Amino acid sequence: MAAPDASDLKRRMEGALEAFRKELSGLRTGRASASLLEPVTIEAYGAKMHLKEVGTVSVPEPRLIVVQVWDRGMVKAVEKGIRDSGLGLNPQTEGQSIRVPLPDLTQERRKELAKVAHKYAEQARVAVRNVRRDGMDGLKKAEKAGDISQDEHKGLGEKVQALTDQYIKLVDDALAAKEKDIMQV
Repeated sequence: MAAPDASDLKRRMEGALEAFRKELSGLRTGRASASLLEPVTIEAYGAKMHLKEVGTVSVPEPRLIVVQVWDRGMVKAVEKGIRDSGLGLNPQTEGQSIRVPLPDLTQERRKELAKVAHKYAEQARVAVRNVRRDGMDGLKKAEKAGDISQDEHKGLGEKVQALTDQYIKLVDDALAAKEKDIMQV
């Protein structure tokens, strides 16, 4: 059993960070963005589909998102999906397009969004720590198998911990920036 590859651990931690950033981009801050509707899923054709698979999302104005649904029969399902998404949005249907005006964020709603951001951050931290645990377990196994010495185990373990600390800090920095953005009136 060889020692775990540092580049593999780094790639996995980077993946956890990217997933976190993608989740954060879905949290709305008062400005419309197409990524706001990315997490919305629609019951379509007997399966769950992402919104972008059934229509085009555009942002014609800073406080308005428009979804152009490709299949007329899917308009009601898309409207229901947006309404039930938990984003606090109220879509209005006009033919095959759905207008989604963004209401002003209340202070209470801003605090709720900040809590959601904190929950996402904790999930990202847990994912990074799981990668660290896998790396440390790999080091233990490699030492037991005699592939690395105790000193190498200690040195590599410190490198894994430093990498973990670096990615946890990146998660915390992204959270702080998003929280500032959410709380800004």
